[in-house]
Amino acid sequence: MHYTICDVVLDLVHNSIEADATLVELSLIEEDDTLIVIIKDNGKGMSKETLERVKDPFYTNGEKHKARKVGLGIPFLVQLAGQVQGTWNIESSQGIGTTVSFSLPKQHIDLPPVGDIPSCLLSAFCFSEHADIVVHRFRDGTQIYSVKRSELADAVGDLSDVQALLLAKQYLESLET
Repeated sequence: MHYTICDVVLDLVHNSIEADATLVELSLIEEDDTLIVIIKDNGKGMSKETLERVKDPFYTNGEKHKARKVGLGIPFLVQLAGQVQGTWNIESSQGIGTTVSFSLPKQHIDLPPVGDIPSCLLSAFCFSEHADIVVHRFRDGTQIYSVKRSELADAVGDLSDVQALLLAKQYLESLET
């Protein structure tokens, strides 16, 4: 199980990067009683057979990690949604991409903490310089910000540079306040 919802988000964004996505769109939607996350990519996509099996923790295609016999990212999402009476969905088409979404009731006693959103986003932005990640953040029906990895890197510098990372983190933190 993941400690925070941000851990789940990072795992799913990382899956998109590993599926050779060049564009990942992450929507974080916070409503009064619900947290909704949508991750859409233009990666390899999955076959119908693979899509049916991804929730099985003992399934892995063996391509990403040759020695690994399990794939726990999606099963953790399924478990989280089940434990808090939330919902989840995965849609995928080979050669087109994948969309993973989930909705969690914020008042459920077993809901893990959301986590540090600015740090989560910064980590996602550092996964790959070859994929552009666009984050759309909504609160109570209003878009509070949208930030694109490539534009942030243009503004603060290479995200492998410590000073640029500090500036990027400060900027992301300012968006959340």
